[in-house]
Amino acid sequence: MADDDDKNAGEQPQGAAGDESQQDAQGAEDAQAAEPQDAEAQDAEAQDAGGESAQGDGGDQGAAPSEEGQLPVPTAEAQEVATAAEDAAPQVAKEDAAKASAGDAPQAQSEAGPDSEGGEAEEPGARAQAGKPSVPGAHLEVDIVPEGVDPLSRGAQEEEYVDPYAIVEAEGEIVPAEEAEAEPEPEEPLSEPIATAAIDLAASARYRATGKRKTAIARVTLRPGSGTYLINGRSLEEHFPRATLQRNIRQPLETVGYHERMDVVARLHGGGISAQAGALRHGVSRALLEADPNLRGELKRRGFLTRDSRAKERKKAGLKKARKRPQFSKR
Repeated sequence: MADDDDKNAGEQPQGAAGDESQQDAQGAEDAQAAEPQDAEAQDAEAQDAGGESAQGDGGDQGAAPSEEGQLPVPTAEAQEVATAAEDAAPQVAKEDAAKASAGDAPQAQSEAGPDSEGGEAEEPGARAQAGKPSVPGAHLEVDIVPEGVDPLSRGAQEEEYVDPYAIVEAEGEIVPAEEAEAEPEPEEPLSEPIATAAIDLAASARYRATGKRKTAIARVTLRPGSGTYLINGRSLEEHFPRATLQRNIRQPLETVGYHERMDVVARLHGGGISAQAGALRHGVSRALLEADPNLRGELKRRGFLTRDSRAKERKKAGLKKARKRPQFSKR
């Protein structure tokens, strides 16, 4: 029995010690949980104390830290300054915009020119709107020219203006001096006969030449006479019924002025009617050159001595004529 009592007595202290250790652990945990709450309460008290001290000193310092490692707390005056800066920000932006528009105003004045300097000063916004119309071309004026009026004329004054240096002619027309000096002298008409022609018209005089045109050849003989034409034994009207061809054949003798004092005898072969007429005129012109070499300049100037080289172009292989091609068929 005594042994049992000793065991129970030995177990009781051990149980009491275990209970005490558990209580100590719980107390430590409670102390750790209470420490953050105490720190927060101390921070709040420090902030309140710092604010009161700043107000008591006159608010010179913007913020006073309560403890080391803590952020500064803004004062009431600092907060007021910040709110005032926020309120003044729109005003500053408006002032900047006004300055920018005032800077654009001199450029608008320079574009407007000197006429706008004497006028009243306009606002920058109004000038900007005037420089850029909302509708393109709205500032332009309608310019309609009535029918029958010269748009380039300057009015009735230009029509009534008279050049003081103009030369007055006998008919009453006024001609400027420059135009009067620039007028060339009238050239001698080609239809008039050559006055310098000197051809020997002796009874035995014969002047022979050959003329060509295309494939026609004319052998011409000029002799003194009354101006008749004998072509292959026929008269001019019988061999050349066209009045145009007859006039072309008579041109050389009419130019020289011997169309009534010389006869023409010719033999023609080859070519057609038009080609033979051209060959006959060419032959008569060359015969006149044989009669008087001094007529060369006048006859050449009128084109009587020029050989007309125009002729029908030869046919080419693969073509229907000289240039005409057969119809092209794609398929």
